[in-house]
Amino acid sequence: MNLPKLVHIKQRFIQNKIQNLELHIKEELKQNLPPLPKDYSIAITVGSRGISNRILIVKTVVHYLKEMGCKPFIIGAMGSHGGGTAEGQMDVLNSLGYFEEVIGCPIVTSDEVVEVGKTKNGFTIYCDRYAWEANGIIVMNRVKLHTAFRGLNESGLLKMITVGLGKTKGANQLHRQGPANMSETLREVGGAFLQTGKVVAGIAIVENSFDETAHLEVIRPDEIIKKEQELLKIANSYFPRIPIENLDVLVIKTMGKNYSGTGMDTNVIGRKKIFGTPEPEKPSYQRIVVLDLDDASHGNATGIGLADITTDRLYQKIDKQKTYLNCLTSTYVQRGMIPLVMPTDKEAIEAAIQSLGMNHPESIRMAVIENTLELEHLYISENLVNEIKGKADIQSSPIEIPFSEDGTLNLSISVH
Repeated sequence: MNLPKLVHIKQRFIQNKIQNLELHIKEELKQNLPPLPKDYSIAITVGSRGISNRILIVKTVVHYLKEMGCKPFIIGAMGSHGGGTAEGQMDVLNSLGYFEEVIGCPIVTSDEVVEVGKTKNGFTIYCDRYAWEANGIIVMNRVKLHTAFRGLNESGLLKMITVGLGKTKGANQLHRQGPANMSETLREVGGAFLQTGKVVAGIAIVENSFDETAHLEVIRPDEIIKKEQELLKIANSYFPRIPIENLDVLVIKTMGKNYSGTGMDTNVIGRKKIFGTPEPEKPSYQRIVVLDLDDASHGNATGIGLADITTDRLYQKIDKQKTYLNCLTSTYVQRGMIPLVMPTDKEAIEAAIQSLGMNHPESIRMAVIENTLELEHLYISENLVNEIKGKADIQSSPIEIPFSEDGTLNLSISVH
C-alpha cells in the first residue's frame, strides 16, 4: 500500500510559566493558608494524573506544614482508579514517584469512605476515611477541561473532593447524573463538603501547553468555587490541540490514564462516546488508531473504545478488571469496548486507510501524535503543510513512514 509521506512540525504555544516554583508555593501558602494548631494532622490529596512538578509541589507543601508544627500525610484521592483498591492506588502513586522517603511524610490509600452528610437535593457527601479522620484537608488538583462535560466548574478541586475523596461511590454518584448535570452536581456536592469546615485550603494548578506549571494558587475554602471557574478559563486558553480539524486518519502512539482520564483526551480527538450525547462537530477525525498503552496506566485502558483500530501489543496490556471498573463507575461503557485489533502498528495504520476505501492512499489526510497531552511536536502528511501556516513551523522534509522489520512504527516524536 502506498502511504503518505510525513512532515515533522512544531506548534506555536504560549510559554508562560512560573520561574521559581518552590518560592512561589511558599509565598502562596504564607498569604492564603491560615495558621494551624501544632500537631494538626493534614491530609493532602494526590490523584492519578501525571501533573508536572508534582513531586516538587507536594514536597514543598509538606515541608511548609512541618515547619508550622503540623503532621501532614498524603492521601490517594483518585475515585475508582487503581482498580478502586488501596493496593492498586498505592501502586499508581508509586509509579508517579510518590514515596514516603521522597515526599517526607506518610502516604495512605484506602477504599473506605464515610458518609458525612447530604446535600439539599439528596446527594450523599462521601469522604475517604483517613482524610475525614484528619484535623484538616488540603485539596490539591490540576484545573483543566473535563473529558465528558462542559460547565462553570469542570476538572479541578471540586472534582477532587467529589470523586477523588469520594472514591468509587462518589465517582459513580456524579456520573449517574449525566454530562448535562455534572458541573452543577460538582458545585452542590463539593460546595456542601466545603461547608463542613474540614478543608483548610485548596491548591489549584494550571499547566500551559508544554505541561509546565503556569499558575499555582493556594485558595481559601470560601473562594474555591469562584476561583476555580476563573482558572478554568485560563486553562482553556492554554489547552493544546491538533492544528488541523479534519483528518482521515489520526494515529496516537500511546494512550493512558496518566495522559487523560479517558486515556485519550476527548477534547483533542473530538469523540466522547457517551450514549445519548451528540458528538462534537469539530474536530472530525474519520479513523483513530491507537498503538500502545503506557505502562504508567497499570493496564487501565479506559478510553480504548474511542479508537477504531488498535494493536495486539496494546490489547495484551489491558487489565480488564481495572478498565471495566472504571467504565462501569463512570457509566460510559462504550469507552471500554475493544476496537479492531491488528497484529502490528503497520497493519493497524494500513487497515485504517483501507477502511476508508480511497483510491489513492497517498493522498490521505493524516497526523501522528505521541499522545493527547504532548502536542507541541507531531507529524502530518505532506499534503497538509499549507494548512498549518501561522500555527506551526516545519521541522523536516517529507519522509516515508518508518517501520521496523516487525511492523513497529519507528517514529520518534520530540516532546518539550
